[in-house]
Amino acid sequence: MSGVRSFVARRLLLGAAQTVAVVLLVFALTEALPGDAAVALAGDQPDPARVAAIREAMNLDQPAWQRLADWAAGLPHGDLGTSLVSGRPVSQYIADGFAPTLLLAALTVALLVPVGFGLGVLAARHEGRLADRLISSVTLAVYAVPEFALGILLVTVLAIQLGWLPPTAVGYGADLLGHPAALVLPVLVLLARPVCSLVRLVRAGMIDALASPYVAQARRYGVPRARLRYAHALPNALAPAAQQLARTVDWLLSGVIVVEALFVIPGLGTVLLNAIAERDVPVVQGLAVVFGALTVVLNLGADLVALRLAPRTGVAA
Repeated sequence: MSGVRSFVARRLLLGAAQTVAVVLLVFALTEALPGDAAVALAGDQPDPARVAAIREAMNLDQPAWQRLADWAAGLPHGDLGTSLVSGRPVSQYIADGFAPTLLLAALTVALLVPVGFGLGVLAARHEGRLADRLISSVTLAVYAVPEFALGILLVTVLAIQLGWLPPTAVGYGADLLGHPAALVLPVLVLLARPVCSLVRLVRAGMIDALASPYVAQARRYGVPRARLRYAHALPNALAPAAQQLARTVDWLLSGVIVVEALFVIPGLGTVLLNAIAERDVPVVQGLAVVFGALTVVLNLGADLVALRLAPRTGVAA
């Protein structure tokens, strides 16, 4: 028990340190961007007085350490700053883009978990046989196709040639749930590569667990096969798969830029692209911090889940 508590405490401290590092790194990288945001916002032929006024309004006339302190002080209260372009709070930009991205992520994970775990267990049960070879070959082939290429292929075949589905979400806005047909192609593209990774991890974990000494010993004691697979082997196989699932959810919630751009979905990825194009530094900073914090939290949660599934492995790590 003390080993488990020590492991949890180490992970919590590491997560807090990583979050602080993300904040510092995001500020340092945005400060290192070339050009002057005040000049960019002042227009094609900026007036020096207007540039000076914009710099003062943006607090760019203050030293970097002062701006970092002011920005970091607001983060614990949810104050991510104010957009330089619209004057709206950055948190509103994130709230507007979060709903479509969250919907895509939730649908993808809802399909990913049963399909990935089910195919992985099926391949492990039939190791070396036709079902295993077929699943392994298909997942390897699909994983090799980039998202944008797969998206273009699906749009060409299913939307343009066959006319079964809408090619993009243009005209639907953020009301994607009311138009489920517009979600099919994006979810298929988002699901393709993660499900291949999850299947391979679950398959490898199940094969290793089924070949382990404790399973062999349980088999000698007459433990039924179903219990061996799902009560003894599967939890150990799920520990690394849980961490892969956390990375996938992080990737989905951080705004899948290629997929959102391809299908014209107004999610977090689209918000980030627009902010970069407009050189809206506070929005870029706010999104980067949110993405970084999500990564830390999800990986921390995955570590704790892995510890719960395989306590000895987690504590040893």
